[in-house]
Amino acid sequence: MEGGASRTVYSCGILDALLEENIRADYVIGVSAGAAFGASYVSGQIGRNYKLASEIMPTKKYMGMHHLFRPSNKSYYNLEYAFDEVPNSVLPFDYEAYKDYKGTFKAVVTNVRTGKAEYMDVPRDDKKWVLLRATCALPMLFPLIRINGEDYLDGGISDSIPYKQALKDGCDKMIIVLTRPKGYIKETDTITKLSAERLKKYPKMAEAILARAERYNKCIEEIEELKRSGRAFVFRPKTTFGVGRLENDKQKLQRLFDYGHNHAKWAMDSLKNYLDI
Repeated sequence: MEGGASRTVYSCGILDALLEENIRADYVIGVSAGAAFGASYVSGQIGRNYKLASEIMPTKKYMGMHHLFRPSNKSYYNLEYAFDEVPNSVLPFDYEAYKDYKGTFKAVVTNVRTGKAEYMDVPRDDKKWVLLRATCALPMLFPLIRINGEDYLDGGISDSIPYKQALKDGCDKMIIVLTRPKGYIKETDTITKLSAERLKKYPKMAEAILARAERYNKCIEEIEELKRSGRAFVFRPKTTFGVGRLENDKQKLQRLFDYGHNHAKWAMDSLKNYLDI
């Protein structure tokens, strides 16, 4: 599952449709919000992501510039609220169901020192969700997240769509969920250059940020080939209805979720045929 912050609400609709059809992948790997929303899929909680997108994400308590300038937070998102209070109180995550999940659930993070992607199993007992904080940690909008003595940022910097890791880990069929419409070409924009400049004391990380667009566009080409050869079933939106990375408009988020859900329902027969169900 690709990331994309608020755009990943499209993926949430798809995941709920899969759960409704009892399609539970035995291996799930996600980047950034793709991993964060993927948690509700592996726990089998239909509707949890919808509530998150429609009721919690649009609030000022969840995200906004005022959180970025709080010294104790230093993120556009209210980290303790989003990764602690929400899953443990406001919108409870089913930890027991996740413990019972027989498959693999991984998140991608980027090592700040090396600029390389690392693929970590999402812990089943971490109620602070440190790994998910790291995979979501967009430069400029998050602080560095420390895990086992190393600093990490958003996994999408080094591997935006981790299909190669899925293949390496032995997957013979893949459902790939993208969050950008067909024809999208990533470019190295001003924000990307500023991010690299801000992290120039980590030269490998700065290089990874500046090379991201080229890597991403190459990945899309390879995914198209996987789709043509029948090695992957690909979901991608025809439109995101103007939903941006930091979108918090409730109606827009609900519309994008519904679009993803309807898209998956429309494609369900083809998907089941691909999966030999």
